Amino acid sequence: MDEPQTPAPRDSGAAAYRVLARKYRPWSFDELIGQEAMVRTLTNAFSSGRIAQAWMLTGVRGVGKTTTARILARALNYELEDGSVAGPTIRMPRPGLHCAAIMESRHIDVLEMDAASRTGIDDVREILDGVRYAPASARYKVYIIDEVHMLSDKAFNAFLKTLEEPPPHVKFVFATTEIRKVPVTVLSRCQRFSLRRVDAATLVGHLGAIAAKEGIAADEEALALVARAAEGSVRDALSILDQAIAHGGGRVEAAALRQMLGLSDRGRIVDLFAAVMSGDAAGALSTFRDIFDDGADAAAVLADLADYVHYVTRVKLSEAAALADPSVTEVERTRAKEFAAGLSHRVLARAWQMLLKGVAEVQAAPKPAQAADMVLVRLAYAAELPTPDEALRALADGQGPSVAPLPAPARAAALGGGGFASAAPAPRPAAAPRSEAAPASAPRLTRFEEVVALADTHRDIGLKTALERDVHLIAFEDGKLEFRPAAGAARGLAAEIQRKLMGWTGRRWSVVVSSEEGEETLRARAEAEAASRRRGVAAHPDVQAILERFPGAEIVDVRVPATAEAAAPAPEDPEEESDADA
Repeated sequence: MDEPQTPAPRDSGAAAYRVLARKYRPWSFDELIGQEAMVRTLTNAFSSGRIAQAWMLTGVRGVGKTTTARILARALNYELEDGSVAGPTIRMPRPGLHCAAIMESRHIDVLEMDAASRTGIDDVREILDGVRYAPASARYKVYIIDEVHMLSDKAFNAFLKTLEEPPPHVKFVFATTEIRKVPVTVLSRCQRFSLRRVDAATLVGHLGAIAAKEGIAADEEALALVARAAEGSVRDALSILDQAIAHGGGRVEAAALRQMLGLSDRGRIVDLFAAVMSGDAAGALSTFRDIFDDGADAAAVLADLADYVHYVTRVKLSEAAALADPSVTEVERTRAKEFAAGLSHRVLARAWQMLLKGVAEVQAAPKPAQAADMVLVRLAYAAELPTPDEALRALADGQGPSVAPLPAPARAAALGGGGFASAAPAPRPAAAPRSEAAPASAPRLTRFEEVVALADTHRDIGLKTALERDVHLIAFEDGKLEFRPAAGAARGLAAEIQRKLMGWTGRRWSVVVSSEEGEETLRARAEAEAASRRRGVAAHPDVQAILERFPGAEIVDVRVPATAEAAAPAPEDPEEESDADA
């Protein structure tokens, strides 16, 4: 690929500062980022001489529609002083005779019109009158019409005949952000290109290269924040970077950038997510207040929380694809895997819906911080509620809907004496108060796996993950657990297990830490079983034939089909469910 040579802008006297979005505007297709499909199509079209008469460029703001239109005009009229270039070409290794004037929008034969301010038929008539005349100095007369969807119906109709049979020396390039507002009769006469949002990885690399050229120290986390805030728009990203450089006095740091944009610390957003999904309303309010006091906008905090709910859901569906996102920090990646393992799709979907509604409530509220508090309280309370299928199963078994570990007074107040409250037996006035989370008849636990299932039932994601990952079981019986903690386990894990089990079962538990080897952890066992299944499947002749037919393919996961699951013998415990995705 030839190195593009962008000429320095003309300077009149004192050097005026040029914003980054203008200073680093691409001058050739080699410099365009994130639009490889369009560049490949145009390269093939120009090389084969199949050049369209009109192009329609569409996409969100800041992805390069107007810039692409100017580069197209430059490619159509590229000419060197020695006359070595005989026709239109995509390869423009150095500036030609018309390049500077075209890219600076001052060439007499490349006419730009903003349809947002010139929408009438009279404006279009001026263009159509000029179409008849040959270009003054360039090879083609090129008309660039930005925001073309703003033209009136009469103006569009006036274009139709000329668009269908334009003179050979005329080309049209239209740009719009609202492609649906452009009449189909116009679209059918144009070659359409949809400029895509630039992905975060490409944008982070582009910003890093520009920061290096400017001699600016910018850390990776700060650039990832800029890319996330820009939402795929290169111009927005460069504008934010420009502002961040000024804000940081020549340095771009994540903490200063969050303060400038009113964003929240992503690490604390993860803590907030953990608090609300475990039902800790007090902890969630405290974490939110700390984030809010540091200058973050209340609606932005909830939006970031919704963004993390979405990310955890993606990790649950496709861990490899989601973890490859460069705009996500290492803390978010690591903890998202734990959350994805402990939360169901239904719980995540419910949290997303509540946050989506909550953001709108906070934006409309007279006191956004208070509205955000109430949204977080609802989220924390909902995390303790059963999902619809759990509630129906509990009702069918005659246990009532109170399967969530809420205190009896809080549950009664929340239900307000209506709804499902009548399905549960009324408490006796003289009955002694039970432990906060202990059920009326605590189950007897005979296997360690039942402890993990109990943590899952009570939505304690952190403890469930620790039991699966950090516990090498030595001995277990109802009321007693002996284990060796894995390397990296929390120091107070034994005390935490003992406290939670006493609260959930209403009985005293003895939890002992030992130095004996013990069994492998449940996670290690599950990973070994999954690896064994993959090896078994890989040995199948049909699978081997497929892998040979598609080089580079690999076995990612082995799932039990629904028919095999239905044919399997039913478990002894009617509450127990087999996992088809294991």
